[in-house]
Amino acid sequence: MDQIQSIRVFARVVEAGTFTKAAESLDLPKGTVTKLVQQLEARLKVKLLNRTTRRVTVTPDGAAYYERTTRVLKDLDDIEASMTNAQAKPSGRLRVDVGTSVAGQILIPALADFYRRFPDIQLDLGVTDRPVDLITDNVDCVIRGGDLQEQSLVARRLGNVPLVAVASPAYIKARGLPRHPSELEREHTTVNFFSARTGRPYMHEYMQDGKTLEVAGHYQLSVNESNALTSAVLAGLGVSHIPTFTAEPLIASGQLVRVLEDWTCPVIPLYVVYPPNRHLSAKVRAFVEWAAELFSRHPQVLTG
Repeated sequence: MDQIQSIRVFARVVEAGTFTKAAESLDLPKGTVTKLVQQLEARLKVKLLNRTTRRVTVTPDGAAYYERTTRVLKDLDDIEASMTNAQAKPSGRLRVDVGTSVAGQILIPALADFYRRFPDIQLDLGVTDRPVDLITDNVDCVIRGGDLQEQSLVARRLGNVPLVAVASPAYIKARGLPRHPSELEREHTTVNFFSARTGRPYMHEYMQDGKTLEVAGHYQLSVNESNALTSAVLAGLGVSHIPTFTAEPLIASGQLVRVLEDWTCPVIPLYVVYPPNRHLSAKVRAFVEWAAELFSRHPQVLTG
């Protein structure tokens, strides 16, 4: 029995939902597809599929087997691709996850350039500020800001994103300009940000003359998504830190005003991250190198 072929056939049956559709997509006789799956079950001594006259459903053991073997098949495909002309011309489906503000304001506007260089790569772009499990979620790589939580992953630093403290003109008209960060605890209102992973709120940090001041902020609204944070500040709901690549155009247009200018806000490290146990295929390498070049050119991302 060709074990790899049997696994590929089983995976296609799971995805297609019937033996007939799987056979058609693989251009194989239905009887061959059925036999290969039966041989696989006999080898494993486990029932992988429940069969009815209309549809096939996956058993719990089958679901677990499918989840693990699809990652193996993907790695095999990547290895084969890297040994062929795909090394010179990357191709195939690539799953990337990116934070919302980075995706909307830096990455997506530049994708036309990516496709000009790599027209045969099909990109599945997950856009969320929530953390993902690269292995469980079958993600090839992620772009994320902040300190790395999982030290076993391979990370390439893309640069640092400065933050800037801002408020809307409407907020300033109603509440005035804050003169010191400590006023964010009393006289002023903040819009806070909390971790989508842990629920922990982030402190507002300000630096001056080598000293760092952390304030929790007096808030009425706390969010866990970067675009929502910007929207809340634009709506006049309080003072907050946002990335300079988001803030600069809004400040230039008069929609936001920089506050506490005598104080420096922190910078957020930005990384592209991928699993160490996954063969770095041509398409992943192409995206990582392109992203590194993209962020190195961006005026609001600090590199070096």
